[in-house]
Amino acid sequence: MLNFKKNSIFTRNLKEESVQEEILHGGVLAVWGSPGSGKTTVATKIAKYLADKKKNVVLVLCDMTAPMLPCICPSQELECEKSLGSILAATHVTEPLVKHNMITHKKLSYLTILGMLKGENEYTYPPYSEVQARELIDSLREIAPFIIIDCGSYIANDILSAIALMESDSVLRLANCDLKSISYLSSQLPLLRDGKWDADKQYKIASNIKPQQGVDHMSQALGSVAFKLPHSQELEEQYLAGNLFEELSMKDSKAFRKEVEKIAREVFGC
Repeated sequence: MLNFKKNSIFTRNLKEESVQEEILHGGVLAVWGSPGSGKTTVATKIAKYLADKKKNVVLVLCDMTAPMLPCICPSQELECEKSLGSILAATHVTEPLVKHNMITHKKLSYLTILGMLKGENEYTYPPYSEVQARELIDSLREIAPFIIIDCGSYIANDILSAIALMESDSVLRLANCDLKSISYLSSQLPLLRDGKWDADKQYKIASNIKPQQGVDHMSQALGSVAFKLPHSQELEEQYLAGNLFEELSMKDSKAFRKEVEKIAREVFGC
C-alpha cells in the first residue's frame, strides 16, 4: 500500500488542476554513468529534493550485482522491505504488483523505493526480459508523476538499465574527471546506438569535481557539460555511512545542493 501523504496526487478529492499541474512537470529520469561517478548519490538526492517539495516520487535502484538499497538508508527507516526482483520475476508486470512491492520511507512520506534487498543478486530470481522491464516503467508512469531510475553502469547484461535509458524522458550521464570514465563511456555508448537512444535527451555531467581538477578536458571529450557536481566531504561521509537521505548542512555541500536543485528545475520544472 502506498504511503504518500494526504493532499498528494493520490488523494481522491484533490482538485483536478493540481493533478494536471504535477503530471505536466513530471516524467521519467534515468541516471547513468561510469562506475563510481555518483549515480546512486545523485539519484537519491534528487529524489529527496522532490519529496521535500511534496512531489510524489519513486526511486528505482536497478543494480542487482551490488544492491544499493542497503547503501542509501538504514533499514529501520523503511516501513517494509520488499524486492524489485519479485516484480521482474512475474510473467507480466502490473500496477497492483508494483504497488504491492513498493518500499515506503518513514521520514519521507512522498517517496517510495524499488530495489533489490541485501544478500540478493541477479540469480536470486528467475531471469526476466525486456517485456517485464518495459511493463515496469509503463506501470510506474501510471503510479507516480516523478520517476527516478538509478541505472547500473554495465548495460550489456542489465536489461532494466538499458530499457530505462531508452524509455526515459531524460538521462543524466555522469562521468568523473578522469581518463577511465571517458574510456568507459566510449566502450558503452556503442551498445545503445542501435536502440532507441535519443542523444538530445541527455544531460552530460562532470561529477565529483575536486578543487585541483579542471573540467575543460571533460568538455572536450564529452562534447559539452550541462552540470558540474563538486566534491563534498559531507556527502562522501553520508555515502560511506549509508545515509544518503540525511540533510546536507555543511558549507562544503552548498555548491552540490545548488547544482542538484538546478538539475531538478531543468529536468522536472520544479
